[in-house]
Amino acid sequence: MPADIAELTARELLDAYRRKALSPVEVTRDALARIERFEPAINAFVRIEAETALAAAHVSEARWAKGEPAGPLDGLPVTIKDNIDVAGVPSRKGSRTTPDTPAAADAPAVAHLRSAGAVFLGKTALPEWGWIGVCHSPLTGTTRNPWQRDRTTGGSSGGAAAAALLNLGVLHLGTDGAGSIRIPAAFTGVFGIKPSYGRVPAYPASPFGVLAHQGPLTRSIDDAALMLSVIGGPDMRDATAWNVPAPDYTAGLDQGVRGLRVAWSPRLGYVKTLDAEAEAAAAKAARVFEELGAHVEEIDPGFAEPIDILSAIWYGVSASIVNAVPEARRGEMDPGLRAMAEQGRDVALADYLAAQSGRAALYAHMLRFHERYDLLLTPQMPLAALEAGRVTPADGRFGEDWINWSPYTYPFNLTGQPAASVPCGFSADGLPLALQIVGPPRNDALVLRAARAFEQARPFSFLRAPN
Repeated sequence: MPADIAELTARELLDAYRRKALSPVEVTRDALARIERFEPAINAFVRIEAETALAAAHVSEARWAKGEPAGPLDGLPVTIKDNIDVAGVPSRKGSRTTPDTPAAADAPAVAHLRSAGAVFLGKTALPEWGWIGVCHSPLTGTTRNPWQRDRTTGGSSGGAAAAALLNLGVLHLGTDGAGSIRIPAAFTGVFGIKPSYGRVPAYPASPFGVLAHQGPLTRSIDDAALMLSVIGGPDMRDATAWNVPAPDYTAGLDQGVRGLRVAWSPRLGYVKTLDAEAEAAAAKAARVFEELGAHVEEIDPGFAEPIDILSAIWYGVSASIVNAVPEARRGEMDPGLRAMAEQGRDVALADYLAAQSGRAALYAHMLRFHERYDLLLTPQMPLAALEAGRVTPADGRFGEDWINWSPYTYPFNLTGQPAASVPCGFSADGLPLALQIVGPPRNDALVLRAARAFEQARPFSFLRAPN
């Protein structure tokens, strides 16, 4: 076992608690000390709940002393993205225009984490209402990538990804509406999974509706599987959730990928701008699946670029968010969000309904595709992390719309399929690159299993402190 608490996985911490080699109080104090040390450099947190965390850790420590842990996560430090409710804590959503009144109740995933014994450290940063794939907001400023602090973490779960990379808590709850877990996971070199839509119940509902998923960001696949087994439990407040018991996603995690039929698509049939080193790293990662016994074929899934479907929904919802803010206060909002809302005001109801029909057709297309292929592999991002504080890269090659530089993420929000970002190398200037693993709807276990096989074959690299 590593001597440094900062290097331990969730499983290793639980084993140390069981053997009384460590206590939840020691681990929580260590996490809080590192947050205090690193937070000025990276700006990952909106709130740090040190007193509450230590109180919960003491209660957890007493349970472990009696050999009676409350659940499978007892004593593990966790963070929550600040668009997910935690009872007694405000949910500001990156906006100066939201109230600072405490939430009345835990969101479903938070309630499951709490009942499993997790220790809540604080809330992590996001762009205003999660509207972009980077992480800066009028409320909290710019969150910075620990690998190179002049680069973005990606977003919108950027604070969670930075915290995961530095192990400021071992489990991190994020959201993903058009890539918001996978983008920052790729840019920071951690693991992130967008589960199948409905696997993790959500309440209150996201304004982005069926595009919005909640899921883990972690440093190991086993940690994410353990977390998903807990947060995927039922909650009747979400009418769209499966609301059936979650399986143990750690079971069968090490079964490997031998014999699986795997499609490798470097450009999805429509991606025009892709950095050579991002494509090469992902192609090399796809070959690892061949080495592990999978049958890998280069083939595109065969759908047209669905940007118009995404835009009708994303822009239209953005307009509804901004319209709900009193006009006198809209000047306090991110200018980019306001500009997107202005475009969204031109989205007619007929356009929105047509987008929902297009989404259903894309879902059906991918069901047929997965009759032939167990998994789809793609590059996760066509580039490494862009400059911090920007919405699009400074060189202008992706234009002015942020979604242009994330073409691999949003199609699988439209379909609701499970999709994960797995670190697979580094750019020439030392920034992480990643592979995306997409699975059939409701087969989250297979995506986790494939990610685990890759992780074991090509272990991930992490930082002990920001560069």
